[in-house]
Amino acid sequence: MRSLRRLAHLVLFCPMSKGLQSRLPAIKVKYLFLAWLGVLVGSWAVYMHYSSYSELCRGHVCHMVICDHYRRGIISGSSCKAQCEDNTLVLQHCLSSSPSHQVYSGVWNERSVIIKCGVEEALRVDGSPDTELRREVMLFDKPTRGTSMDEFREMIHNFLKSNLGEQTSLGSLVGYIITLADVNQDGKVSLAEAKSIWALLQVNEFLLMMALHEKEHTPKLLGFCGDLYVTERVEHSSLYRLVVPHYLQSLVPMALSVNMNQWLAPAWPRRARITIGLLEFVEEVFHGSYGSFFMCDTSPHHIGYNKKYDCRMADLHSVVSEMVVRRFLKGRRCEKNADCTYGKDCTATCDKLIRQCNTEVVQPNLAKVCRLLQDYLLFGAPLDLRLDLEKQLHTCMTLSGLASQMEVHHSLVLNNLKTLLWKKISNTKYS
Repeated sequence: MRSLRRLAHLVLFCPMSKGLQSRLPAIKVKYLFLAWLGVLVGSWAVYMHYSSYSELCRGHVCHMVICDHYRRGIISGSSCKAQCEDNTLVLQHCLSSSPSHQVYSGVWNERSVIIKCGVEEALRVDGSPDTELRREVMLFDKPTRGTSMDEFREMIHNFLKSNLGEQTSLGSLVGYIITLADVNQDGKVSLAEAKSIWALLQVNEFLLMMALHEKEHTPKLLGFCGDLYVTERVEHSSLYRLVVPHYLQSLVPMALSVNMNQWLAPAWPRRARITIGLLEFVEEVFHGSYGSFFMCDTSPHHIGYNKKYDCRMADLHSVVSEMVVRRFLKGRRCEKNADCTYGKDCTATCDKLIRQCNTEVVQPNLAKVCRLLQDYLLFGAPLDLRLDLEKQLHTCMTLSGLASQMEVHHSLVLNNLKTLLWKKISNTKYS
């Protein structure tokens, strides 16, 4: 113990010791101090990483709950057997950013996939034997035994109508969901199958994947079990390759991370190709088959691309239907416009006379996306294109006003920007 204390004293205090400074050149003391500081910061980063990992990454809880429900016949799904019996669906690297929303990269029959699962109730483990029962009752409570197929179909239709709005095409979406729920393809939906698909529909990202399943920029659903679902893996899950962990963001200067990302970015023509795909997604959700959708957090970490540099939305949690945003804003009390914000940046105006929010979001998706793309596209842009590109992006970023009053202008700005980029990369190896 005495030796350990002496070692600790040397490591912690020797760089600051006057005796050491008198015996060694000043340059060596400087290097010793920097080495000591590096060890300290590195140790802190490692500690924060593992403490964050233990909090965010609870895939074992998800696996335990899902497989227990599956073996008891409460839930069903196309990936249940692979996960709980054959062990061919395996969770690997944790990608979670929230304890209640587990995200893992994994492998399913040697194919790289992404596995997502909610464990909000399962995290509330208090040692009582009915913890899992409470989760089962809350999550898989509908439909109840005795519900007919017609009643279940009506349940789904009403749910979609409430969340997506009254759309003439809802019937075809209901049919698609019913077909998906029928895992064994026997033409019937069992109670376990119905409970699973109903629980999944309560997850906003899954609902968006259903509403946008025909769009090429939406990750494809590969399977599900209960409220766990498996999607195709997007090779690059962010626009930028360097993602600084949240516990290191205060230590890493913003300018350094920006410069590093510019240096690591794909060639400009490939960034232009990714941008064209993102603009197509904005066009798809502006007025889609099942209503309009808002991007309420246009973070570069939600937008990815595959190895062919085709845009894929890596995370749809912050994309919500116009109906949901309107319901949130309706009758909401406010003092200023910031009080009328859904998510991070879906903001409406505050009527200060009656102190209530208006229900129409002012800034369209396109303006927020163009602000995100400004640095991404202008860095390394061809000189003969840069001036026009700056003008187009500026026009795009200044778009504002009610969506119902600016549809033509929105489409014109989007098409002009997309055409400008496409002309530059068409008939090249990047097109």
